Amino acid sequence: MGIRIYILLFSLIINQMSDHNIHTTDEHAHDEHAGLSKAKIWQVFGILLLITVIEFIIALWVLPNHYLSHAIGNFVYIALTLVKAFYIVAYFMHLKYEKLGLQLSLTVSFIFIFYFITLMLIEGGYLHLHMPFQ
Repeated sequence: MGIRIYILLFSLIINQMSDHNIHTTDEHAHDEHAGLSKAKIWQVFGILLLITVIEFIIALWVLPNHYLSHAIGNFVYIALTLVKAFYIVAYFMHLKYEKLGLQLSLTVSFIFIFYFITLMLIEGGYLHLHMPFQ
């Protein structure tokens, strides 16, 4: 079942790429597909580097020395990781320059995936704690 989804997504991407070359200049504005300038690439790189340094400080200095509780440290670490994921997907995978429909469909899909993983972890822990094997 999972491989079928990947094949379907791959065929949709290939179809989108082939349709993308057919348009005329009147259909799209020039700045819609402007891409990244060198300055913007270095800016995003700097942001990602800063977030990574903060994550290393949290993991190697703040948490081992008990300056924050592990719950708060983990929450901050996960939030920073999600910000890094946003920058990678938005700029380097060019999702920021896509149409709103594609952005929303991917965002909603990832929200449901995250929700179902959370439910499985909660239910798995519940079943393990409250229904021991006999």
